[in-house]
Amino acid sequence: MAHSMILLLVAARFVQAALVSNPLEYLNLFIGTVNGGHTFPGATIPHGMVKVGMDTDSPGNHAGYDGDPQYNVTGFSQLHQHGTGGGVPLSNFKVFPIKNCTRFEECLTTIALRKTKRKTLGDGRPDDFATPGYFSTNLSTDIRVELTATRRTALHRYTFPADATTPRILMDITNDGQVSGILPSLEIDPSTGRMTASGNYATSFGPGRYDAYACFDSKGDGYSFDRPSEYGPYKINYGDPFGTNLAQHYYSYGSEHGGMLGFPQNSAGVSSILVRVGISFVSTEQACQNAEKEIPDWDFTRVRNEAQKEWSDILGRIVVDDEQVDSETISLLYSSLYRTHITPGDHSGENTKWKSSEPYYDSYYCNWDTYRSMFPVFSLHDPSRFAEIVRGMIDIQKHEGWLPEGREAGQPQFIQGGSHGDPILAEFFVKFAKQAAKLGVSGNDLYNALLADAEKQPKNWNIQGRQADVWKEKGYIPSDITYPGGANTKQVSRALEYAFDDFTISQVAKQLGRSSDVTKYTKRSQNYLNSWNAGVNVPDAPQIVGFMQPKWANGTWNYTDPRHCSIHDPLKATCFLNAIRRDGFYESSPIVYSQYVPHDTAKLIELQGGNDTFVQRLDWIFDSGYFDSTNEPSQGIPHMYHYANKPALSAKRVRQVISDAFNTSTNGLPGNDDSGAMGSYAFSYLAGLYPLPGTKQFLLTAPYFPSISFTNPLFNTTTTIKATNFAGNPGKGEVGSVFIKNVTVDGKPYKSNCYLEWDLFVEGKTIELELTSDETVTCGDGPNALPPSLSTGGYN
Repeated sequence: MAHSMILLLVAARFVQAALVSNPLEYLNLFIGTVNGGHTFPGATIPHGMVKVGMDTDSPGNHAGYDGDPQYNVTGFSQLHQHGTGGGVPLSNFKVFPIKNCTRFEECLTTIALRKTKRKTLGDGRPDDFATPGYFSTNLSTDIRVELTATRRTALHRYTFPADATTPRILMDITNDGQVSGILPSLEIDPSTGRMTASGNYATSFGPGRYDAYACFDSKGDGYSFDRPSEYGPYKINYGDPFGTNLAQHYYSYGSEHGGMLGFPQNSAGVSSILVRVGISFVSTEQACQNAEKEIPDWDFTRVRNEAQKEWSDILGRIVVDDEQVDSETISLLYSSLYRTHITPGDHSGENTKWKSSEPYYDSYYCNWDTYRSMFPVFSLHDPSRFAEIVRGMIDIQKHEGWLPEGREAGQPQFIQGGSHGDPILAEFFVKFAKQAAKLGVSGNDLYNALLADAEKQPKNWNIQGRQADVWKEKGYIPSDITYPGGANTKQVSRALEYAFDDFTISQVAKQLGRSSDVTKYTKRSQNYLNSWNAGVNVPDAPQIVGFMQPKWANGTWNYTDPRHCSIHDPLKATCFLNAIRRDGFYESSPIVYSQYVPHDTAKLIELQGGNDTFVQRLDWIFDSGYFDSTNEPSQGIPHMYHYANKPALSAKRVRQVISDAFNTSTNGLPGNDDSGAMGSYAFSYLAGLYPLPGTKQFLLTAPYFPSISFTNPLFNTTTTIKATNFAGNPGKGEVGSVFIKNVTVDGKPYKSNCYLEWDLFVEGKTIELELTSDETVTCGDGPNALPPSLSTGGYN
């Protein structure tokens, strides 16, 4: 008996040990930091406004950092975006340490002359380290830099070597990411060394400009001094010792301006200096208040630990079993999840345009990227934060007329496609309608915000709302009429996205009992049919027939080569933003967009000739290289086999995408992380749950783990998906036990092997997947086995 009890205890310990208890141990913040991933590995809290990190002179320094050590360090700035394209955003108020210069006025302060390399490790990597809430590096000047952050304040620590006789630190005001700074101001308090600064800067993906403010304080760490021994503003490479403001220089546009402090040396050895930088978009006074409120004690360790605790809480709500799973896969899952919680940033209290008690979130860059999978991930484990974001979006609509689509530093940015604030709000309300009031979200206000997008045309649909008038009139956007009010481009891709946006509005109307609006927006969601031309084929693949195409105002067809904007495009077009580009599509080909009817895939199968030809088309898209893992319009394509009752093919394609496009190296992303869109994309594939935003369904494939659990604090429930017969994850090209044969919920047979309903996550069910290596599995035999589609009565 005692022997049996010992065996049971050992077994229990083994089972417990298989569960990942500390996700932070698996995080790799350097994934995607080279070759266009543009990921941010610096210090921040979940959805923090301040993102303090290294800036480099890399041509791909959109998040400041580059993981290639050939690039020089130019500073450590307080604000960054994550994973973006466009212009280089933010990167404001760079702080930089200068080891030695003979005299204050001879210090080299321009970027070109101050920049320096990092030290490198034995394997050639830069000597950088990052973990949630903390970043460090060792510069070639023997200065060690450490960074941590609260929501609106950065805390730096610069450790100078013993031979740094007068350690100096500067704050650069004019060199943001685009070197766009104008109207700089700087005041230095001689009694404390406090520097307060501001400037006006260009946004990176739109026409606006913004003001930003900083409050710079300094303090010895491990030794003390009353005040800096030197201070003064600088212009270019000319320091003005003991000056107190920039007005003492001759300001000129294009010159580099900032302030610099010199400090007494620590006679006991190395000199460690703390720099606290409060940031505000309101005023320098508020920047100082932010700093004093958030880091009053200058305790670097406390700030770092509290940031880490916030990250541990949010990531720890998802727990996987690591048995038979390699550490890289676990790292990829949690690192991807981490990147979904960098943006949007909580800028509450920093909105200069109106006074409001509502939360204010910024850095939507852009909804076109993130609506597909990022916000549904929030639904699974972070509904309270999601509610704050939704409240902030509604408040923006109340004051500006439309929901935000792209937004940076309070300024509207370019819209890439449809009005995708709509599926974000719909995702929240369809899943949390019963809890919305408790979370501070008014259903009526939310619905009115959706109606503004759907019905009211803005003066400039490039940055707000939709081209609503012609959409309502014709149900498509003609390609031969130049309408005033925005660029006359992307007519087909926008129309397809408007159709889905309207579908999501219909789902909210259903929750609110607005039956006439359900009918209205359901009908408008079928306007994708107006762009379907059954008579077009691919010039070099004539068996692939029927595509979404541009149309003239009189109802006849225009033509765009289906290969356009793909890797096989004879014209090598990019389909990026361009007012004279009238091909009708944005950042993806007609081949890919012809698969974008996510709310009515059953009808799309019918249009494309039935299940067999639909499957053949999907195979051709993958095998011919038209699937584009680098960009969001392709994200849902691997799961489309589900709708043709071929879920094993979906599973194979999902695993092909992960194998080919994602890994844990610095080059581990297929393209820009797009504010976490790629992170949520990879996370969803690895977790085995791919969402359709604004609905209650998740498309189901086998997770990469024996079990994965989701704890939702709002419901106080934990939902666990267990994979029986799990035998590890087969290598690329190998077949294994990764197909779902059967699904049970709390031991009872479930209606489908291909999707799960949201109610299971509300109630905290145990979902068991029976895995097999048999590729002939189906979605099941019942009437609801296939995932829902509008034309077959789904979503009722």
